[in-house]
Amino acid sequence: MSKSAPIILNPADTIAILPAGAKAGDDPLGLGAPLAGNVFPGHKLARKDHKKGEEIIKFGEVIGRATQDIAAGDHVHSHNLAFSDHGQDYQVGLDLEKAKAAIPTMEPRTFMGYRRKNGEVGTRNFLALLATVNCSATVIKHATQELIASGILDEYENVDGIVGLTHSTGCGMSGTKSMEVLERVLWGYATHPNVGATVFVGLGCEMMEMARMKSRFDADNGEVMEQFHSLAIQEVGGTRKTIEAIKAKVRELLPEVNKVKREPCPASELKIALQCGGSDGFSGITANPALGKTADMLAGLGATAILSETPEIYGAEQLLLRRAESKEIADKLINQIKWWEHYVDVNDGSLDNNPSPGNKAGGLTTILEKSLGATAKSGSTPLTAVYDYAEKMTKPGFVYMDTPGYDPACATGQIAGGAHMVVFTTGRGSAFGSKPAPTIKVATNDHLFESMPDDMDVNCGDVLSKGVSLEEKGAEMLDYIIAVASGEKTKSERLGLGEYEFVPWQIGAMM
Repeated sequence: MSKSAPIILNPADTIAILPAGAKAGDDPLGLGAPLAGNVFPGHKLARKDHKKGEEIIKFGEVIGRATQDIAAGDHVHSHNLAFSDHGQDYQVGLDLEKAKAAIPTMEPRTFMGYRRKNGEVGTRNFLALLATVNCSATVIKHATQELIASGILDEYENVDGIVGLTHSTGCGMSGTKSMEVLERVLWGYATHPNVGATVFVGLGCEMMEMARMKSRFDADNGEVMEQFHSLAIQEVGGTRKTIEAIKAKVRELLPEVNKVKREPCPASELKIALQCGGSDGFSGITANPALGKTADMLAGLGATAILSETPEIYGAEQLLLRRAESKEIADKLINQIKWWEHYVDVNDGSLDNNPSPGNKAGGLTTILEKSLGATAKSGSTPLTAVYDYAEKMTKPGFVYMDTPGYDPACATGQIAGGAHMVVFTTGRGSAFGSKPAPTIKVATNDHLFESMPDDMDVNCGDVLSKGVSLEEKGAEMLDYIIAVASGEKTKSERLGLGEYEFVPWQIGAMM
C-alpha cells in the first residue's frame, strides 16, 4: 500500500481512512472530490453516496447512520454521522471453533521473575504503602518521598522501589458497591505478585478496616499475613509520628523484601492487561490489531491477556460473545453490558458520550466505531473467562474484566486482579504509567512516536509507513513484554509515573 493510498479495512466498508501525508487538494479515492483543508489523516471519506438514515460501515460493521445525504468522497464525521442502536441478537459461541484454531503453536518461553512463597511469580519487587482511607494519604506521600530521597534503596539491589498508593475514599461508604470494590482493590494490590511486603496505613476510625478485609478474604493464616503490616495515625500519635513510624517499618522490612532474587520463570505465568487511551483513527488499523496478535501469542504460551473498558467495547461485544467458551461466560458479559446501559441511563448519560474531544479530533466519531477498534486488541482466540472489577484472575488465555473506560480506574482494576503489566496503545499521546505493574506505551503512528520520544516505548506507525506486518509487530511487542517482565524499565518507569494513576472505581452513594 502506498503512503497516499486510502485505507480500506473490509470490502464491505462504505468509508475509507485518510492516510498520513494526505493534504488539501488530493483526490485519494479518484472520485473527482479533492480534499478540503479541514480533513486530517485518520478521518473517514465516503466511498459511495449515502442517503440520510443509511448505515455507514467500517471494519465490516455498522458504526452509525448518516444524518444527512453524503456524497462519495465527502468527509464523514460528527457533522453527518451519528450513533445508532446496534443489534443485540447475540450469537454466542458462533465463532468458537474458529477461535480455537486461531491459538498459535508457540515454543515455550521464559522470563526472569520473582518467585513468591505461594508459588506466584512477579515481574517487579516493590514494597507498598497502601492508604485504607483518604485521611492517611499525606503521611504516606511524605514517608515515601523522604525514604526515596534518603537513598535507602541503593542498599537493596533486589528491591524495585517503594510505592505509596493513596485514594480519595475509604469512609462514608458503608454497605455500598464502592466499599466492596475498594476492598477488592486494596487486597488485590497488597497480595499482588509484584509486591514483596505491604504496610496499610489508616486513621483508625474509618470504615475500611484491616480486620474487615482479612475476614472477607479469609487471610488469617500466618504464611499469608506475614507480608502485611498496619499502622493507624490515631494510635501512633499524629501526623509526624506516623510518618516516622512508616519509615521505621519500611527500614525493618526492606532486608526481608530484598531476599528474593530473579530466576527463570515460564512465560505462561504472565498476565498482561490490554489498554488504550487517546485513541485516533489509526488505533484500529495499526497498534490495536498488532496488540491483538500479541494477545493471541500470549494465549499460545498459556499466559493471560486481559481486555477491559466495558463502555469502550459497547457495540462490539458481539465479536467477543461469538468466541465465548460457554453460555455462562457469555451471560456474565451480557449482564455487565446491561448494567452499564442502566448505569448511564439513571445518571442521565449515554454510552456514546465516551469518545473524547481528542478521539474525535483524531477521526473517531461514535462509540460503535471506537469500540470496534478497541476490541481489536483482544485478538482472535476464545474468550475463556469474564471477571468483575478487580476480581482475582485465574484462567489463562484471553479474558475480560468489567471496568470503566477511564484509563486510571481501568488499569487499577486490572492490576488489582493480578495483571503484571499494562500494554497501552495511544494515537493522540499519553503520559500514563502504573505501579507496581509497569506500563508499556505503544504509538499508533510515526508522528506521535517521534513527537513524544520520552513516553512511547513501541511504534506501530511503521505498519503503514514501512509495511511491517501485524504479525511482525505483535511478535516485537511480545519480545518487549518478556524483556520488561525480566526487569527492563519502560519509559513511564524511568519518568517515575504510576502513583497518581492509582484510582479505584467509585460507584454509588457517598454518605
